[in-house]
Amino acid sequence: MFHLAKKEVRTDLWVASQLQEAGIDFDAQGSNVKEINDALKTASKRGTGQAGYPEYVAVIKDYVLVVEDKAALDKQKQLNENGILAVDVKAVTDYAVNGAYFYAKHIAQNSTFKKVFAVGVSGSEKHHKITPLYVDDREGYKELPDLESFVSFSPANIREYYTRYVLEEQTDVEKTTAQILKDAAELHEYLRTYGTLKDQDKPLVVAGILLALDEIEYGGFNIGSLTGDQIPGMYDGDKLMNAIKGRLTRSNVGPDAKKDKLLAEFSILQTSFRLNEVNETLGKTPLRYYTEFLYDRVFKSIKYQKTSEDFIGRFYGEFMSYSGGDGQTLGIILTPHHITDLMCELTNVQADDVVLDPTCGTGGFLISAMHRMLALAESDQQRKNIKKKQLHGFELQSNMFAVACTNMILRRDGNSNLECCDFLAKNPAQVQLKGATVGLMNPPYSQGTKADPSQYELSFIEHLLDSLTIGARAAVIVPQSSMTGKSKAEKDFKDSIMEKHTLEGVITCNPDTFYGVGVNPVIAVFTAGEPHPVDKICKFIDFRDDGYEVRAHVGLVEGDSAKDKRQHLLDVWNGRTEAPSKFCVESTVKPDDEWLHSFYYFNDEIPTDADFEKAIGDYLTFEFSMIMQNREYLFEDVKEGDGDEEAE
Repeated sequence: MFHLAKKEVRTDLWVASQLQEAGIDFDAQGSNVKEINDALKTASKRGTGQAGYPEYVAVIKDYVLVVEDKAALDKQKQLNENGILAVDVKAVTDYAVNGAYFYAKHIAQNSTFKKVFAVGVSGSEKHHKITPLYVDDREGYKELPDLESFVSFSPANIREYYTRYVLEEQTDVEKTTAQILKDAAELHEYLRTYGTLKDQDKPLVVAGILLALDEIEYGGFNIGSLTGDQIPGMYDGDKLMNAIKGRLTRSNVGPDAKKDKLLAEFSILQTSFRLNEVNETLGKTPLRYYTEFLYDRVFKSIKYQKTSEDFIGRFYGEFMSYSGGDGQTLGIILTPHHITDLMCELTNVQADDVVLDPTCGTGGFLISAMHRMLALAESDQQRKNIKKKQLHGFELQSNMFAVACTNMILRRDGNSNLECCDFLAKNPAQVQLKGATVGLMNPPYSQGTKADPSQYELSFIEHLLDSLTIGARAAVIVPQSSMTGKSKAEKDFKDSIMEKHTLEGVITCNPDTFYGVGVNPVIAVFTAGEPHPVDKICKFIDFRDDGYEVRAHVGLVEGDSAKDKRQHLLDVWNGRTEAPSKFCVESTVKPDDEWLHSFYYFNDEIPTDADFEKAIGDYLTFEFSMIMQNREYLFEDVKEGDGDEEAE
């Protein structure tokens, strides 16, 4: 009995630490809220009329959280013969979910708090179950999906959790994602119908118009001026270009060569005849039509939302997916923003870091990093420095480069340190002078060959690590195949990387992360400039089940459990919680290992009594069936030395 009590205490302490970590203020064995405490005074689980108290109670906004825990995993919940929660005295006393439900229902029926979450927890830090129910003052309950942590109930998340799970309504985040994709599809249709534009020009038209719109507040542009004038120099495209020039000058984009490069990219607005003549169906020029559409649907979203979403990047990706366009043939796959945000968290980007993305595409990583750094900054001067000096990017494709610059300008980082150049051609020692303390990268995929090994993803990784300061953190997202390193050149890269840099770990991602592109991605995390110690323990995590799911006509969207699963990943990554080996394996690493969870995985689940009994039962059934077929010789002791060769 004592042994069990000790285990119970350990579970209690672990649950308390989880609640604290989620920023939830709670009371143990009762509540400081008089009304709830009074209700519990009559909540005896044994029906004796004595007071009964759950392990923990928390009031979060206008919701109540009731938590009951048990040390043994098989004491999670008990259902009656009809498949619903049993409410007899024994079930309520012995099982976590049943007990939590009992107290929660009591609070809902005997106080003015009507929105109550009952949570049953069983097990230990390493192997556990967390089952939430939603309870109100009427009959019944609503069982919600199991969780990995309490982050969904934190003050910042509980309302969204309630909206999404209990009311089953879309939250703001989902609306914007679905809306962006809808807008992109619609705009793509208009660009195709009225503009006859080449694929790579479509994002440039969008980016150029958004820059011009950004001049409105300075009086440098007016949508009403786009009248379809046919006088040379007065075309709608000329007016947009003047506004773009004004915006680039205002944001102090230098050096001049960079400004000229950007203007050359946007010149499609002036040179396309179709865009500048009045279209009969529209009753205006396509340029005017696109400008109005973008102002209403996109510009306001970028302007007034403090989000790390890369809107233009989303449009870019969306346009390319219709055309099967040049985006993917160049190995360009834009990183979804939940991944760019996650990689900023894995490298723990701080307000004083200097961030480098050497293959920056439309700027997604830099936007995520900037978003996080500004939130952590403590003064206006620090915010100014972040935008002016602490974000660096290189991009080889000039049209992507123009989109990235636009992205940064629209986020008030006018003088962004972006260069249109070939990163692999740069001398790492030269790049190191930028003083980058964090590297983030999604390099071009599948461009490397035996004939040109410099294009392998591992080559980009080594080049990035060589370009960072000593002790810098780096996270890269690459195809799983690059971590197996099958070719001789790739093996050499892995050797070379470990001689100079340290691998911290590799996270296997959801195969649908780059939806519509056949890539199984992983995130690899490194420390630059410090040789990999032989006895270094790395973490290999299977995060394929990240809570994101594919929805028809929308693509990848955040599912119900995504926030919770991401929090669990970060807790395990940062050593705040243990996890079974099916989620995380810790191991030393050699260069010729496959740097993947699947390579190091072993099963450390403790079999339950039921598993054990089933295995014995299966064996006895098998033995009986063999004997009935006169094959009992299978069970005679094998003489020593007669056994099979040792398995490979």
